[in-house]
Amino acid sequence: MHDTKDRLSLLWLFALLNYLYADVVGLWAMAGSRHFVSLPPWALMGSAVLMEIPIAMILLCRLLPFRANRPANIIAGCVLTLVNGFLTYVPPLAGWGRPPAFAEYLFFATIEIVCTVVIIWQAWTWSGVETHGATLKDTVKTTA
Repeated sequence: MHDTKDRLSLLWLFALLNYLYADVVGLWAMAGSRHFVSLPPWALMGSAVLMEIPIAMILLCRLLPFRANRPANIIAGCVLTLVNGFLTYVPPLAGWGRPPAFAEYLFFATIEIVCTVVIIWQAWTWSGVETHGATLKDTVKTTA
């Protein structure tokens, strides 16, 4: 797979699956605990918006042209990296509210952050040359 669009789309899919499975594991852990956690509507809406970003980026990576694709991946990757990093590591370290996060949740969060940093790096170093080269190759093959 040499196409950056395909690579970025696959990385977003990998990140999304990690986000979703970490939430499933977290929900199972909360269901088994004696402490009932009720999230306010604004927190549920915020999490829905955050999960829509990687879902949309899977599709947008493949559909957007280079000039829009590159900054979209950088911005989306930065937003999710910062939010995930803050929500995962700051409250346990600062002692806010709840005890430290579950070890498995920290494991998933670390994988998610590494993945979004790789997405940012891939988009940052993406020159767009392959897009023009691929269309030129395809043109040569179809005319030959």
